[in-house]
Amino acid sequence: MSFDLNLEALAHLQLTGPAQVTVPAYARDDLTAGIVHFGVGNFHRAHQAVYLDELFSLGLSHDWAVIGAGVCPPDAAMWQKLRQQDWLTTIVQRDAEGQSARVTGAMIDFVEPGNGPKILAQLADPTIRIVSLTITEGGYFIDPASEKFNPGHPEIIRDAQQLQHMRTPETVFGLILAALVARRKAGIAPFTVMSCDNISGNGTVTADAVAGLAELFDPELAGWVRSQVAFPNSMVDRITPATTDRERRLVSGQFAINDHAPVACEPFRQWVVEDHFPTGRPRLEQVGVRFIADVAPYETMKIRILNGGHAAIAYPAQLLDIRFVHEAMHDPDIRGYLERLEKNEIIPTVPPIPGVDLGSYFSDIVHRFANPTVGDTITRLCYDGSNRQPKFILPTARDRLAQDLDFSGLALATAFWCRYCAGETESGAKIPPGDPQWARLHPLALAAKTDPAAFLAMDDIFGSLAKSPAYVHAFSKALATIWSKGTRKAIKQYLAEQT
Repeated sequence: MSFDLNLEALAHLQLTGPAQVTVPAYARDDLTAGIVHFGVGNFHRAHQAVYLDELFSLGLSHDWAVIGAGVCPPDAAMWQKLRQQDWLTTIVQRDAEGQSARVTGAMIDFVEPGNGPKILAQLADPTIRIVSLTITEGGYFIDPASEKFNPGHPEIIRDAQQLQHMRTPETVFGLILAALVARRKAGIAPFTVMSCDNISGNGTVTADAVAGLAELFDPELAGWVRSQVAFPNSMVDRITPATTDRERRLVSGQFAINDHAPVACEPFRQWVVEDHFPTGRPRLEQVGVRFIADVAPYETMKIRILNGGHAAIAYPAQLLDIRFVHEAMHDPDIRGYLERLEKNEIIPTVPPIPGVDLGSYFSDIVHRFANPTVGDTITRLCYDGSNRQPKFILPTARDRLAQDLDFSGLALATAFWCRYCAGETESGAKIPPGDPQWARLHPLALAAKTDPAAFLAMDDIFGSLAKSPAYVHAFSKALATIWSKGTRKAIKQYLAEQT
């Protein structure tokens, strides 16, 4: 017998559900909101929401439940699914040793996306002391070349005009700023803004976005934001694929739960947070979150080694028609490329962290990538390269170049991305648009087959790298090899040159 997931079904699951299913050890009525979260996607539900669910089940911090919010079409789709199940989610952990399910209840409400006034009212409520975000790397209006906030983005300019004329803004940062203004006028302490996205210095980046928006129409307000609002940095980690019918069938068939939006993920998780929360925070250290003074070394380690590793294997795997990440890891050429690239070019750029062995950290990542039960797709890793390359690959190449060190493997990784943007695998299969900027990237990638400079001319992505003769040469050589000899031979040539 399967249960439709909702609050009423929890009692049945406690009594008759499979033994591998954990349900909340607290009543929904015992919780009150303390957090508004923007971006209720799979990662948030498999990470932050799980930590909070475990904390609440210990009988702690019941005044820190989550209210969801969002501004994008995917947020509206998620709202439609989750409202049918009282905002509950089934999280399935999968690895070679087995799988288990957990129904989480940390989110107690979800403001309908697009309802700006209602979101603002919720943010202005003094019980809300943290606003957290998982809006993806591309949601921060960062200029990829400078890695700084772009105040000239049309959505930011529009929100500045809306705020200046006391109208409801539309972006996440506009809503946050409007709520901070309302709280300031009412004498309510500002909430802490906590980014949980894979961006180096994510708290600083978020502060730049909120204050940068304010700067466009009220410099005094911008100064107040920077001096009075806390934006702690954090490092988050858990491999969390997109949900498909495969995951829905798994949850229904194995765990007897009919969930419209379950999440399957790996068992591993990590959360390191700068401990700067002036209005308080949940006691998450009780469930494994590490609060420290400086998150930057952990961010650099994770973004370069793990996210950079994902970006390195994604495009050659796609060009070879490989569907899953674990299948790519079982390909000796791709795995060999990843290991050589990490050990020779990426890991040496990561500053040492006391008590952390970077080699062991990478070995664990290889094991995680090779987990066959998670079902992480190459398509997911390939998506949004125009935002991910400037964050996960190009900064490392820039550092290597500045130190006059070899970066040929990193240039090859970006050349694979360029070849992917040409829109066809080596078998001739069509690659669907895999980037918000696909209409721009695709013709430039085709032109780069004979003129690599055409792709590098995107200054907003490549910045100073495109002006370096050494980088232009390395990228052009790598791309020419991929087009003339193919992906596999390009990898073999790189490996041969590194021996």
